Amino acid sequence: MGRRGQAAWYGLSVQICVCDAGLGNLRSVERALCRAASGARPASVVLSRDPEVVARADKIVVPGQGGFGDCAAAMGRGLGEAIRAQIVRGTPYLGICLGLQILFEGSAEAPGAAGLGVLAGEVVRLPGGTDPLTSSPLKIPHTGWNVVRDAGTSPWLGRPEQHYYFVHSYAVVPRDPRIIAATTDYGADFVSAVVRENVFACQFHPEKSQGAGLALLERFVAS
Repeated sequence: MGRRGQAAWYGLSVQICVCDAGLGNLRSVERALCRAASGARPASVVLSRDPEVVARADKIVVPGQGGFGDCAAAMGRGLGEAIRAQIVRGTPYLGICLGLQILFEGSAEAPGAAGLGVLAGEVVRLPGGTDPLTSSPLKIPHTGWNVVRDAGTSPWLGRPEQHYYFVHSYAVVPRDPRIIAATTDYGADFVSAVVRENVFACQFHPEKSQGAGLALLERFVAS
């Protein structure tokens, strides 16, 4: 049940489950959340793919780096049903990278693979384009720091514009523009965060985004 163990899981007031879909970067997210909890409110952080553990959590975090198809397959083993049930119940949900994309119905990366369908829309490949400063082609995947522009629909981001760290080749296209929480420019504008009720999900990586990312995680823990 993770490095903090069973006693810590039940001994603190807030239990945060990092959902393990087997898709990279999980330990760094777990460590960042533990650090955020030490600066926000007492919380226990557990890493698990057990649907029963997910169902007991007070908050859930779904990170992931890799392919949409692999993530969809992992969600088909009971994990996805537990996550959907928690979202319907009103449990706070934080999605990071694939944890954002899997909320949607499907992805051009893996035709035929079904997402969770919590949000209407699709995932498409970044268009690329030309760097306006150097006139050289933009590289895909989009990797590194970029500006996230807050759309003013969510308290999560903290500032109108902030730099966060990205690693991705695909981006979400929500059917309902009202859920867009932030946008970022990389050849063209893409949606870099969404929000709907208890759900907040971002394409960037808070756990790799130094002070800005830690502040966002602290807000999630404290909410």
